[in-house]
Amino acid sequence: MHTSTTSTVPLEPWTAQQLQQATQGYWHKDQIPQTEIKRILTDSRHAETGDAFLALKGERFDAHDFVAQVAKNGCQIAIVERPLDVDIAQLVVTDTRLALGQLGAYRREQNPQLKVIALTGSSGKTTTKEMLGSILSRLAPTLITRGNLNNDLGVPMMLLELRKEHQYAVMELGANHQGEIDYTSKLVQPHVAGILNIGTAHLGEFGGREGICRAKSEIYHHILPNGVAIVPQQDDFTAEILEAAKAHRISTFGVGGDVYATDIDLLPQSTNFNLHTPQGSSVVKLPFAGEHNVQNATAAVAFALALGIGLEDIVQGLEQAEGAKGRLNFIQKSPYLFIDDTYNANPTSMRAAAQVLLQQQGVKVMVMGDIGELGDSSWQEHHDLGRDLAELPLDHIIAVGQFAPAALEGAGSHSNKMKAFQTQAEALPFLINLIQTHQPQSMSFLFKGSRFTHMETLMADLMEKL
Repeated sequence: MHTSTTSTVPLEPWTAQQLQQATQGYWHKDQIPQTEIKRILTDSRHAETGDAFLALKGERFDAHDFVAQVAKNGCQIAIVERPLDVDIAQLVVTDTRLALGQLGAYRREQNPQLKVIALTGSSGKTTTKEMLGSILSRLAPTLITRGNLNNDLGVPMMLLELRKEHQYAVMELGANHQGEIDYTSKLVQPHVAGILNIGTAHLGEFGGREGICRAKSEIYHHILPNGVAIVPQQDDFTAEILEAAKAHRISTFGVGGDVYATDIDLLPQSTNFNLHTPQGSSVVKLPFAGEHNVQNATAAVAFALALGIGLEDIVQGLEQAEGAKGRLNFIQKSPYLFIDDTYNANPTSMRAAAQVLLQQQGVKVMVMGDIGELGDSSWQEHHDLGRDLAELPLDHIIAVGQFAPAALEGAGSHSNKMKAFQTQAEALPFLINLIQTHQPQSMSFLFKGSRFTHMETLMADLMEKL
């Protein structure tokens, strides 16, 4: 874990007895630390005096190799799977990965005051999480999943940050394989849990959308008694999701649901709509662009209402929400507008981003990087995306990466408006030339791609040339 994933706030300390109780481990040679333990870390680079270093083991690495190093740096406690010949207090457990989960679950149990939301979905998770964070943190201290700490390691790491003053937690749960969300939702013990949508993200790992639906539906397995299941009303898999959630009270969002929007007015950088809920209706001025963000907002409203938050507080929270970095951030450098949507991408969010670009001024240029984790359907998905984007009234589409030729092929008869490049280095001169050709017209650029494509680099390189 890099520093950005480490909390900057002092954490609730642990005792040696609590560590042992949570993990059911034993202290090697009965060396039991007597001092308070300030935090549990998995990154050896930051382990220091007062920390407990938890040695994870992966397919290609074994952090047990770093225990001697952390001992040298003043760290006096390690959580390990096998006793090591190192002068450091060692709590020996059967599996350090599971021990991390047990420690997270223990921390969650120590905070019975907490009201927890767990959410998952193929797209919109980060934005919905930020909207909920904005609604809840106005009312009381709220723990919100940071970055992509949403897997079987990230979720317990977030739970370790719980403190007594936290009244709410918004936990994002991601899935790379069947059973992962079942595991993480059991750790977080949500009062309210729900799915935003079933898309095509991670198609490769699950062998189809039915598999994705099954994996995400695990989020309903561990809702606390009298809790609420949140279900999208307009999803291709709504029937299957309703079936998975049927043991709980259900609240739906989207057209025809319990919470929905009408009179949607899409503005270049924001959206106005009428919000309808079982608690009444309200006008919302949402500081996010795009119809997909209205959907995210209605989901956030359904989650917040299920926790008993009042409509007025919800609307205020939505209107004050801010987008995450790299999620439709608008950067104006007159006469050019740059839209940074580089945080991540899947086929659904790529199409939604194009709709936002269509709302902007001047010459509209979409710069798209590859989408990852689509497995065997990668070529077909990029082909279909090229076809759909090319049919929109965009002026230029620049596809960059291994699957750029697939998008170009999909554009077919509209291929004159699309250019395909293997690398960013090849695309940059073309973009610079495009700006020169269109001067002094105003232009709007949207940059988007999967995390690994680092499309923000290409955007920064182009902005530097202005």
